Order: sequence, then C-alpha cells, then structure tokens
Amino acid sequence: MGTAPGFLSMPKNASSRFQEIAYALLRVIAGLDLACHGVQKLFGILGGARVTFGHQLWWGGLIELACGLAMALGWRTRLAAFLASGTMAVAYIQFHWRLRLDAAVFPVVNHGELALVFCFLFLFFFAKGNGAWSLQG
Repeated sequence: MGTAPGFLSMPKNASSRFQEIAYALLRVIAGLDLACHGVQKLFGILGGARVTFGHQLWWGGLIELACGLAMALGWRTRLAAFLASGTMAVAYIQFHWRLRLDAAVFPVVNHGELALVFCFLFLFFFAKGNGAWSLQG
C-alpha cells in the first residue's frame, strides 16, 4: 500500500504519542460509561431502575461499577477488563440473544449492540493493559 497524503502523515513519534492519548481517552470514557450502567442498577439513578440486592443484575451492576472505575483510572486494567468482558458476553448471550436462531441472532434486532461492542472493547483493553494516564503507569 502507498503512504498517506502529506497532510495525513506525521512523524512516527507523534503518531505513537497520539495513539497513547487516544487509547487513554477511550479507556477512561468507556470505563466511566460502564460505571454509569452499574450506578443505574445499584442505586436506581441516571435513568435506571434499582435492582434487588443479590439478584443477578445486582451482581452485574456491581461488576460494571467496580470494573468501569478501575478501567477509567487505569488500575488493574487487565483484570477489570477481563471480568467486564465476560460480564458483557453473559449479558449479550443471556439477555439479548437468548440463543435463538431466528432474526434475534443479529445485535441490531435484539438490541445487544452495546453489550457486544463492550465485550470486545474490554477484551482489547485486557490485551493492551493500562496504557498512558493510568494509576499503574
């Protein structure tokens, strides 16, 4: 493949620096977004309904809140991302797809786009780790 046009190309060190900043922003924003879903379930605020203590959704909310904050802060990102990715996989399979073999297999039909994207995004965070702007360096 050819190189990018002049205005799109940048020195390698500038590109690398930009990638680290972009990854940190992605990690922080996605982590805070996940934490907000946990707050909805645990406390019934931000447009959510509070779920009963000990219910499966309550445990999911706890994982969303704790792992979301950990990823946003860059603290034990790999562990938090692995747990959050698995939680989103369970959410997608159990609450959206439900193993049906009709049109509901498609995320756009079963409304599971966010759970599916989160699942693979957090799997990427697990693979990459903390990155820049993190508590653990």
